[in-house]
Amino acid sequence: MARCQVTGKRALRGNKVSHANNHSIKWQYPNIQRKKIWVPELGRWVRVKLSARALRSVTKMGLMTYCRKKGIDINQFL
Repeated sequence: MARCQVTGKRALRGNKVSHANNHSIKWQYPNIQRKKIWVPELGRWVRVKLSARALRSVTKMGLMTYCRKKGIDINQFL
């Protein structure tokens, strides 16, 4: 199942309810993208799976800064 490596977002399960009140399982998946991001502090490319929301934040701040702010170890991406 898709999961964002930075934020931990994952698929959510809920019920799809018809007009007749029949319940069936419905999955809502996050918008996960695989990206290669250049990290100048490491001097190398890092491949990560990010949600679209996390990608916007990483683009704005940089991967190292974002990981430090969230308390994530950058070595898990290497």
